[in-house]
Amino acid sequence: MNNPPLFGPYGRTVLAYAERLSRYGANAAWFHMFDAEAFEICAQHGLAPCVEFKTFRADFTQHPHLIPTGVDGKPIRYGRLVQGVCLSQTEFLAEIEEALWAGIRAYQPAGIWLDYLTYAGWFEVPDPDLQESCFCPSCVAEFCEATGIDAAKPNQILSQHSEAWTRHKCERIAQFGHRYAEIIRSALPSCIIGAYMCPWTPQEFDDALTRIFAQDYTLLAPSIDIFTPLIYAQKSGRDADWGRQWLEASPTFIPADRQTQLILDALDFPVSLQAAAQAESPSWGIQLFGGADIFAHEERAAIFQQAVEQIQHTLTQA
Repeated sequence: MNNPPLFGPYGRTVLAYAERLSRYGANAAWFHMFDAEAFEICAQHGLAPCVEFKTFRADFTQHPHLIPTGVDGKPIRYGRLVQGVCLSQTEFLAEIEEALWAGIRAYQPAGIWLDYLTYAGWFEVPDPDLQESCFCPSCVAEFCEATGIDAAKPNQILSQHSEAWTRHKCERIAQFGHRYAEIIRSALPSCIIGAYMCPWTPQEFDDALTRIFAQDYTLLAPSIDIFTPLIYAQKSGRDADWGRQWLEASPTFIPADRQTQLILDALDFPVSLQAAAQAESPSWGIQLFGGADIFAHEERAAIFQQAVEQIQHTLTQA
């Protein structure tokens, strides 16, 4: 990938300060879905427009049929922020593809970051509620057909075929990633494809990255140019230098031909950004979630600029 690294805020509200973003080191802006006004603002101010495209997330209160099935055969527990739907819901999956096709036909994003490309759960908390899913009859049948394993009950699958079950889930997510990347690249060959990722290393929480969320970096790598872990330290009960720690560990599990780019939370600013800028394994740019308050104040924006310059220097030396 020959594109320059991208630095900038995530969030629609920060575009109110678009005229000063490039002055303080930002060359891109990320926003939710295909927002016509956001594209226009980016064009006016020379910012690379990057779309966060939601995949497997829906309002379960409005669409209870999308709730994945747990080990007990009942819908999983869920809160306001849960992500991950039952992947046997073909009508919902068709709607995702239709929305993606419509967006790339109408706009020219510099990048599209796939969000919620996981099985069910939530990780932006100190004590995540990690539930095994999805055990509806259709998903179990799909597992048996794909693997040749004869196992009808969730407990049987987990006790006797847990590795095959995890591998199957990861392959299923990777197949969807491949399909969405195929759609994007067919219309926009130069568009960067990113994926927002569970920010845990592969061994944390008893291998939950793959076991629960089914995000396997190696399987996803053919479809994804840039992996973006959601480094929200305060929300997750982590130290402010969590992003730097993740970057330093990343060469052990990220394929060498793929880039990594942190998204940091403005709640952790400036310490998390300054720490990430010191990483010897640099982030390929930076996204800053909720950065409106930062770019609203020039002295805070200047801290962002300093970090950008430090990361760019490290990247040139790498």
